[in-house]
Amino acid sequence: MRLNLARTIPRSAANGPGERFVLWVQGCPLACPGCWNPDTWAFERRDLRSVDELAACILATDGIEGVTFTGGEPFAQARALTLLAERVRAAGLSVFVFTGYDLAELTRPDHLALLAVADVVVAGRYVEAERATGLVWRGSANQRVHFLSDRYGPIDMKEPGEVEFHIEKDGTLTVTGFPPAEMLPDREVSSP
Repeated sequence: MRLNLARTIPRSAANGPGERFVLWVQGCPLACPGCWNPDTWAFERRDLRSVDELAACILATDGIEGVTFTGGEPFAQARALTLLAERVRAAGLSVFVFTGYDLAELTRPDHLALLAVADVVVAGRYVEAERATGLVWRGSANQRVHFLSDRYGPIDMKEPGEVEFHIEKDGTLTVTGFPPAEMLPDREVSSP
């Protein structure tokens, strides 16, 4: 089985607890106004990778706490992500998922299967009018953090979010995380 990816970062501390391998999936049916990743909306072939290849790559990354699925919309590729999540969890890694859906909307069998192997899910559409800075793992105040396993104890959700800048060998810059207000442009709609 294959996943269609927009990009990956093998190590990030801004996308969930600890150091994490991050996968941005390609394709999102929600297209939230003001979304930070509009380049991931189109359901076009971008970077097809097999679950086996990705699992091997993730498990070869030393010192990571887990893997984070973001996007695009991870639940649009729930079957393949469930297989990947099962493999990394079997190796002792955690699974963190960002979704634009509310948990109550995730009722299909493939959605429930991915939820069953996730440790933490941040759920809810990005709402530009509720854009928030300084929230851990959330871009807008309406989004909710759901701890679906007992892997993580109480986390101070009032601590400020983090932001990272990754420069690839080809010079491509990826900004990830949740920047403080002073780093964002002073305008109504922002897509950092």
